[in-house]
Amino acid sequence: MQPRSAGSARADTPLAPSVLFTLRHPKALSVEVLAGVVTTLALIPEVISFSVIAGVDPKVSLVASVVLAISMSILGGRPAMITAAAGAVALVVAPLVKEHGVEYLLPAVLLAGIIQILFGVAGLARLMRFIPRSVMIGFVNALGILIFTAQVPHLLGVPWLVYPLFVLTILIVLVLPRFTTAVPAPLVAIVVATTITMVAHLSVPTVGDEGDIAGGLPGVTSLLVPLNLETVQIILPTALSVAFVGLMETLLTAKLVDDITETRSAKGRESWALGIANILAGFYGGIAGCAMIGQTVVNVKLGRARTRISTFVAGVFLLLLVTVLSDLMEQIPMIALAAVMMVVAITTVNWHSVAPSTLRRMPLPETIVMLTTVGVVVATGNLAIGVAAGVLLAMVLFARRVAHVARVDRRLSDDGASVSYTVTGPLFFGSSNDLVEQFSYGVDPARVAVDFTAAQIWDASTVAVLDSVESKYAAHGARVEFTGLDERSTLLHGRLTGTLD
Repeated sequence: MQPRSAGSARADTPLAPSVLFTLRHPKALSVEVLAGVVTTLALIPEVISFSVIAGVDPKVSLVASVVLAISMSILGGRPAMITAAAGAVALVVAPLVKEHGVEYLLPAVLLAGIIQILFGVAGLARLMRFIPRSVMIGFVNALGILIFTAQVPHLLGVPWLVYPLFVLTILIVLVLPRFTTAVPAPLVAIVVATTITMVAHLSVPTVGDEGDIAGGLPGVTSLLVPLNLETVQIILPTALSVAFVGLMETLLTAKLVDDITETRSAKGRESWALGIANILAGFYGGIAGCAMIGQTVVNVKLGRARTRISTFVAGVFLLLLVTVLSDLMEQIPMIALAAVMMVVAITTVNWHSVAPSTLRRMPLPETIVMLTTVGVVVATGNLAIGVAAGVLLAMVLFARRVAHVARVDRRLSDDGASVSYTVTGPLFFGSSNDLVEQFSYGVDPARVAVDFTAAQIWDASTVAVLDSVESKYAAHGARVEFTGLDERSTLLHGRLTGTLD
């Protein structure tokens, strides 16, 4: 039985092994360390390529990733999740760097970090519960597609020697786990491919071809712009985008890891920790980051990591590669890393969700939301935009469905002296707007009773509708009585009725 941490929210909530437990068990510790190493190797080429997108020096992104990984391994609320300089943030900051210069990047990152801290402290991370399952599935499937397509260029227009290395890497990743899981198969595959490349002096694209990573560490980032209103006006749009895009990707990734590991995470803590980590990375590195979804999947799925040790090792090992082993890192063939990420992409996709049998059973609106999320993400290359589009569509389709959930049944008494209506279903702005049209004002007798035993009042819009019903009956000389309201509905109706005109 796995130990439970002292900070668990519920006694029956499954938790990952604690850091102390892992440190006391060599086998568990080796899993975490090796997972961190292989995750670092998968992290490097993406961080370098994202630095090109952002318009900053590759070493800036690598050092910022070291700061982010180490600080989040200590402060973060989701163990085993990899945080580094990510593509989503690079896309957001690129226009600022291009239009105003790299010197505006630091204040933008600092402001974004402050916003993320406030978001986490205010408890707004709880809003993630409103993301529908269909959007999450679309997010995961789109992630798999993006990871896979990002590796395809490494297979095109390259020397023919790349293809045998690609096949070898795939075979090791897929076959080795059938014999042993003591060492992560991706790590073995990358080491074997790199060794072959170096010993045989193969002329294939390597990590060194992606950007210059040699040399010493940069110092503390200097603030080169004045902190005045003009600077704030320039950086505010970018800072807001960095803050919320980073939060969205991080919290979605945390939820994904929760599902993979069947454990809970502290998403509020993850939010403010990300803000602190980005401020630290801004001062020492110069660029912000967020959760790296593909590399996180490598860590928790292929590497089987479950604790903060793996992410701490990833940060330390990346620092070691940048400072001491940069010459060795530059020799890693890109095709080996691409092959590993392709396997990750294929295993990331929720294939059950797109199986014909599943699609036949799934309600059509949910399938549409899932496919829309996938389509927007793939079209824009931005997971945050796709998720936002999916959530908005889900809200529209939900509002359309619930607009007709309320039902009104009419029953005239035997003597015709009174009439009773029974209202069924939740009443709020979406479902109660046409409620006023469900009553026969001109033909009903003078005594009218409306029973709400099977209904609930949820907002002021419904109270206003009931006031309108009373007014229409009063205009025909009839008196209406509302009965069966539960305690909460009675209090809301009593507080607002007659005050909304």
